[in-house]
Amino acid sequence: MKKISLLGSTGSIGTQTLDVVKHQPDRFEIVGLSAGSNVELVIEQAQVFKPSIVSLATKELADQARPHLPTGTKVVYGEQGLIEVAAGTDADMVVTAIVGSMGLPATLAAIDAGKTIGLANKETLVTAGHIVMERAKQRKVAILPIDSEHSAIFQCLNGEQRQGVKGITLTASGGSFRDRSRAELEGVTVTEALNHPNWSMGAKITIDSATMINKGLEVIEARWLFDLTYDQIDVLIHPESIIHSYVEFNDHSIVAQLGMPDMRVPIQYALTYPERIVTPTERLNLASIGKLNFRAMDFERFPCLRLAFECGRMGQSAPTVLNAANEVAVARFLNGEITFLDIERVLETIVGRHEVCNINDLETIAEVDEWARSLAASV
Repeated sequence: MKKISLLGSTGSIGTQTLDVVKHQPDRFEIVGLSAGSNVELVIEQAQVFKPSIVSLATKELADQARPHLPTGTKVVYGEQGLIEVAAGTDADMVVTAIVGSMGLPATLAAIDAGKTIGLANKETLVTAGHIVMERAKQRKVAILPIDSEHSAIFQCLNGEQRQGVKGITLTASGGSFRDRSRAELEGVTVTEALNHPNWSMGAKITIDSATMINKGLEVIEARWLFDLTYDQIDVLIHPESIIHSYVEFNDHSIVAQLGMPDMRVPIQYALTYPERIVTPTERLNLASIGKLNFRAMDFERFPCLRLAFECGRMGQSAPTVLNAANEVAVARFLNGEITFLDIERVLETIVGRHEVCNINDLETIAEVDEWARSLAASV
């Protein structure tokens, strides 16, 4: 019985993780849940899985939830509550499914506590990849990727010698507007942007997919997860999302991981690694699909991806600034404050005004992050 703490239980990855657990009740036990402000859903989850601890965003939300939680379930809140769920239980594994950079302190706390990390929070490595990976190495903690692309690369590299790797390619669906020209993006609505053709995801990541900044963040995450240079990472548009990513080796052999676009597969693989077990997901039938399509990446059409590569190569504080500015810009678009194309304009402006600096501790990261957010909220 593997004990799991789940950070971000009410989001898309969180709910799908609990679905995986529900189908394997003899293998997994949920000992901790953290949610933001979705009190009703986390109460439902707690009543089903009966964790020892639940965390919410604020004291008011915690007080609201407390009377409805199972007897004996501890209720905490805020950043400290999140850290307690991550590091203060007897969990074997912590699944980090929080959206945004707020998951960083809790992830580091879980690493310090010796917990295996199931990583679905790419912003953690974008913001502080050098700190997180070094800490994991020091503590001998495994970080198992849950993003479908990084899980694919992880699976393709199993049993392979890293010096034989020529490069990796992350596939991208192209998002909600993959068949539109830049001129056709003028005036697109939030509803249109949230209509992803392949994946069922949360609002923020769906918008990120449409701008292609999501793939850019995944590129930076892959650099840290697999210790690669940016010249070894490529991106290819693959509208069907059947090939989740692939590895090319020095002999020009390519190993790819294929499957239906269902996040429960990489989630379960992380939970059961290195074992593979039956899932409730649909089988891939290539004959019924018939054909797969691919397009070279167009960095002029998707300037946010170009900007992410640039920030990754600059390193130091640049990816932190990019991520923070993007979180604010996407929220402003979802709130109707700016247009879809304004998102990339905000990012270009913030990155252009930033003087890159070294970031070797959480305090400096927080300062840089706050600078970028403040400017992105007003530019």
